[in-house]
Amino acid sequence: MVDIAAVDETFKRLQSHKGVLGVIVVNADGIAIRTTFDNDLTVQYAALVSHFTVKARSAVRKLDAENELRFLRIRSKKHEIMIAPEFEKSNEYYLVVVQDPSAD
Repeated sequence: MVDIAAVDETFKRLQSHKGVLGVIVVNADGIAIRTTFDNDLTVQYAALVSHFTVKARSAVRKLDAENELRFLRIRSKKHEIMIAPEFEKSNEYYLVVVQDPSAD
């Protein structure tokens, strides 16, 4: 069972870092189950990140069947998206952090 207080604390800690624009937890179906973004942005990030993560995981497995995707980092001019997938037998979640890479 998930400790909600620990999840809240993690969200607060991540959100307090300079440049962090938002944090999302996405389930295997691409549905956000926790977020700091508004609904429209949450839905957009959740769907796209979940699809991208599935593709990246597949690529890693095709290159080496014994390997596992641990972390994804996507950087563009405006944003950096960090994705920490968690693959368990019965659950699959992605922790997504979006930040402004130019924030100092």
